[in-house]
Amino acid sequence: MPPRDTRRERFYEAERMVFRLFERAGGTHTVQLAGTELTLPVEAQFGSVDSIRDYVGRVLSMPSVAQRFDAASTPVTVRTRRGHRSAHYARHLDSDLREIAIPDSAEGRWALRELVVLHEIAHHLDDSDGPAHGRQFATTLTELVGLVLGPEAEFVYRVVFADSGL
Repeated sequence: MPPRDTRRERFYEAERMVFRLFERAGGTHTVQLAGTELTLPVEAQFGSVDSIRDYVGRVLSMPSVAQRFDAASTPVTVRTRRGHRSAHYARHLDSDLREIAIPDSAEGRWALRELVVLHEIAHHLDDSDGPAHGRQFATTLTELVGLVLGPEAEFVYRVVFADSGL
């Protein structure tokens, strides 16, 4: 049984702050953070779960991701999630099935963004036995964002997570 995920709400609040930074970057994609002006990459917005499925496959097959994370070679399915409040990752203990579920209803379209999908991929890649949103997961997500979106996006995660005590 995995340890209790006691930092989950603090983690989600920090992540919402990252999302807001990306949203506020606007047409110039620039933000000020920790005394540094950054140009953030454009965050992909997806039109369907099928496009997310393709994106997940491309991320896991990136040489830098495959070299850094052993679990990148483990298949993961992507499916539509009923409801609209959350996306999730599940590693079924009774089988080898690993899956990411993303809502795509009108109310769940908030989840059709790259940073949400990277969060779920990070759950797949995190091989620690720690809490679902613990220190090791935060490190996995931060490194994954750096490999996929670049050092500026990784810097945003590092600063926001550090300032949030994560």
